[in-house]
Amino acid sequence: MRLDSIAFRLIAASMVWTLLVLPAAGFIIYSLYRDDVQASFDSRLEKLVTAITIDSMLVGAATPVPPNNLYEPLFEVTHSGWYWQIKPLDDQLGPTLKSASLATASLPSPEQLGYPADPDTNMRWRNDAGPDGKPVRIVEVVDTIGHRPEAPRYSIVVAGPSEWLEYSVATFRSRLTLALALAGAALLGLMFVQIRFGLSPLQKVEQAVADVRSGEAARLEGEVPAEIEPLRDELNALIQSNEDIIERARTQVGNLAHGLKTPIAVIANEAREHDSALGNKVIEQTQLMSDQVQHYLERARMVARVGAVGRITPVGEVAAPLVRALEKIHSDKAIKIAVDCPKEARFQGEKHDLEEMLGNLLDNACKWSNGRVALNVRVVKPDKRTGPVRLKISVEDDGPGLTPEQRARIGKRGLRLDETKPGTGLGLSIVIDLAQSYRGRLSLFESPLGGLKASLDLPAA
Repeated sequence: MRLDSIAFRLIAASMVWTLLVLPAAGFIIYSLYRDDVQASFDSRLEKLVTAITIDSMLVGAATPVPPNNLYEPLFEVTHSGWYWQIKPLDDQLGPTLKSASLATASLPSPEQLGYPADPDTNMRWRNDAGPDGKPVRIVEVVDTIGHRPEAPRYSIVVAGPSEWLEYSVATFRSRLTLALALAGAALLGLMFVQIRFGLSPLQKVEQAVADVRSGEAARLEGEVPAEIEPLRDELNALIQSNEDIIERARTQVGNLAHGLKTPIAVIANEAREHDSALGNKVIEQTQLMSDQVQHYLERARMVARVGAVGRITPVGEVAAPLVRALEKIHSDKAIKIAVDCPKEARFQGEKHDLEEMLGNLLDNACKWSNGRVALNVRVVKPDKRTGPVRLKISVEDDGPGLTPEQRARIGKRGLRLDETKPGTGLGLSIVIDLAQSYRGRLSLFESPLGGLKASLDLPAA
């Protein structure tokens, strides 16, 4: 999956969103659970201190009465973490009642330490260390015997182990983290499958466009999702528009050719009836005009053919008959043409144009070679997935070759064939025009065989 693909962007956005939302949701759930457990623990402490207060502060008693119902069996276990204590606040010499779990230790009074009372419950809360050094949560009620306002006050304290609360919250946190991690992984996997499934129609459209480009189909066919259907219709309309433009161009080229041939022929015929310097000059110029018209009309036809969609030509099928024909034509020189062409090499263009380019290059190489000619074809794939595939075609011979100055002169655009010296590559200007029409190029080098190496760069299917 490429970093600039739609699938990667969607998956990355989903991953970022998941990594933001799930931890936030986990923190909220954890906080709510912790608050709920804390409230439940405090509620239990409130019930215990209320029950002990009711049982110990009996009406008519002179001093607090030890509660008969201990409510919590761990009050009897030494240093269990559960404690209660009844301590006088106004009479410092009065007796202090305490649970068996406290043994000889005592609990501090939040009231004496200055902790304010809760305005709703009139209870005081404090987190402290127990007799064994472990954290406890303390709740205190200040009351009197018989609940009389003028009677001496007593501190009724109940404490419970805070580590139980922390253990419960920590266990929940671990389970919640594991559950959210599994849910996040499942969501990301589901998003990946969903995105790949949702984008799969685009792959079908890509294949359909490739089929049209390669000539295997004329239109984009098949069922597509409703969101992609307008794209398919627009592409089909674009293909039809391309075909209409090409057809109109061919018609106009044909009309222009017929419209110019007759006036040029009339002028030439009239000039031939006058045997004079002017007549000869007119004949010469009309012939030049006719050649130029044919040349540029042919280039216009080439441009029209290049614009066509679905023109695919296997290189091997074109090269094989050309090689056989040229070896027979130049049999007096015993020329052997070595061909290295993969089966998958296909030219993105007209068969006639490829025959014209290969025929000119091979014929030129055979004329000037001493017996060895090599045709090499390579398919060069792009660095990027969507880049163009190119054909690299080279024709080499072991003849005299060309000097750098001659190669540079031949490579100039618009060079006429009759301006080249004999032996400097007959027909190369035609190849240059055709290659440029297909957005390619012809380059000339010195061949390792000793002669000329003509290298064609063309679009591949």
